[in-house]
Amino acid sequence: MLDPKTRIGLRIASFLTGLVGLINLLSAVTPSLPDRRIWLELFVPFPVRASAHFFAAIVGFVLLTLAANLLRRKRVAWLLAVGLLVVSILAHLIKGLDVEESLLSGVLLLQLLVMRKAFTARSDRPSIAGGMRVLLGALLFTQAYGTAGFYILNGRFKINDRVVNFDWDDAIFQTFAMFFTEDNAGLVPQTRFANFFADSIYAVGAVTLTYALLMLLQPVLMRNSASISERHQAREIVAEYGRTTLARLALLEDKSYYFSPSGKSTIAYVPKGRGAIALGDPIGPVEDRKEAILGFQEFCDRNDWYPAFYQTLPDDIDLYYSLGFRVLQIGKSPIVNLSNFTLKGKANQNLRTAINRLTKVGHQIKFYAPPLSVELMQQMKAVSDEWLRMMQGAEKKFSVGWFNEAYLRETQVVAIHTPDGQVSAFANIISAGDKAIGVDLMRRRAEVENGTMDCLFASMLQHFQELGYEQFDLGLSALSGAGEAEKSPKLEKVSLYLAEHLSKFYNFKGLHSFKNKFGPQWEPRYLVYPSLASLPDVVVALIRADSGDRLWDYLRPGS
Repeated sequence: MLDPKTRIGLRIASFLTGLVGLINLLSAVTPSLPDRRIWLELFVPFPVRASAHFFAAIVGFVLLTLAANLLRRKRVAWLLAVGLLVVSILAHLIKGLDVEESLLSGVLLLQLLVMRKAFTARSDRPSIAGGMRVLLGALLFTQAYGTAGFYILNGRFKINDRVVNFDWDDAIFQTFAMFFTEDNAGLVPQTRFANFFADSIYAVGAVTLTYALLMLLQPVLMRNSASISERHQAREIVAEYGRTTLARLALLEDKSYYFSPSGKSTIAYVPKGRGAIALGDPIGPVEDRKEAILGFQEFCDRNDWYPAFYQTLPDDIDLYYSLGFRVLQIGKSPIVNLSNFTLKGKANQNLRTAINRLTKVGHQIKFYAPPLSVELMQQMKAVSDEWLRMMQGAEKKFSVGWFNEAYLRETQVVAIHTPDGQVSAFANIISAGDKAIGVDLMRRRAEVENGTMDCLFASMLQHFQELGYEQFDLGLSALSGAGEAEKSPKLEKVSLYLAEHLSKFYNFKGLHSFKNKFGPQWEPRYLVYPSLASLPDVVVALIRADSGDRLWDYLRPGS
């Protein structure tokens, strides 16, 4: 983490960069002081001084763009700012001996040089290369565009009250003059189209320059998934230390891995935009937890990402707070205590009725151990496809599994078969240590017998109770419990409000009520994020990770 002195220095540098950029823009359109200009005219010709005004304006525009990126500690932003401040100092001196503006640029330049070690955040290398190509292409294209236009638009411009017929050399020179002289070398358009064309040269240059800058300052984009060796190392850590169902989901193919300095812990994450969203808490020994979180935070800083942890347990909340993170409750996870679970009693009459009624008419509940057969996978796929059409959505990822045959084939599955042998509903099971287990995918056909899902879940709980398991995780109930306590943060109060008003579209309450039938203990789950300013980027990254970048399918009601 950054020390307070460095953090304050970054804020000052960012503020001064924006201030210098603004001053440059104002200075570029302000006439020089007469007494200084008279002395300067003896040594510097007018075209050079006019060009300095242009360079001061361009530098000002780019510095304004870089100000926020310096606060992000971008190394490329630091390199660009240092180079541009040198140009700024020279431009101010050449255009009008503006010592005051040069001095301010010099002070900022000195501060950036002193703080050079603080700027460690990388940009995306392919994007940097692409930005340089775009910048070079922009210069060539703008030059070609202007040259061709001036050559074609013969007789539609005047220079010094004389109608100009451009040959190729004149057209090339005039395009340069558009950017490097204050009066466009005396060019005066004579028609509306000629005036539009002259303005369009600036527009083309500005758009391509802005695009190139954005590419140069991109956060690191993860293009390749984890290597085979990284996946093997993560699998070994999960096998030894995995204590929740999320640990198994951490091994799915959409995850990348950060390993703690000791190599004993791993954090499974998905980077999207400026957010790197970790699934659950670090997996590894408890004594390595703090170093794993700090290391991940520094790793994200280097890549210009915001680190966040999704669905963390209550156990380490105080640790996250001590490391400067913020915490937001995003729901509760229902954990059934299998040691005292029972279907006896009046409260569970409906569950017993569902099992008895379906079995009497010929439905069968079957449990399948991995590897699953091809025939079963085909029937499950048909059920899954029908369920997705019914829900009018697409597969979710990240914090849940999806219908991935390689993944499902190696998990336990419980299925309900109709009297004619067809699968009408199924769920797959994932382990969470020796004595804990949980459910991942839950799919059914659009038309099933009443009580089918009640029968499926009650049968699962009984089955794994008989096998000696102690806990069964029914999966996160989103927004459940958020904002209900009197001292809940305001953001959790907003979450409660959203849950109340969105439930008619997404059936949060219905899902919560269904899980509550089985008498679980409700454990809170949290989103851990760096700061309030980072929360929009973190939320967008989470949505992108969860939807697999299919945002429209994610946001559609019913999905």
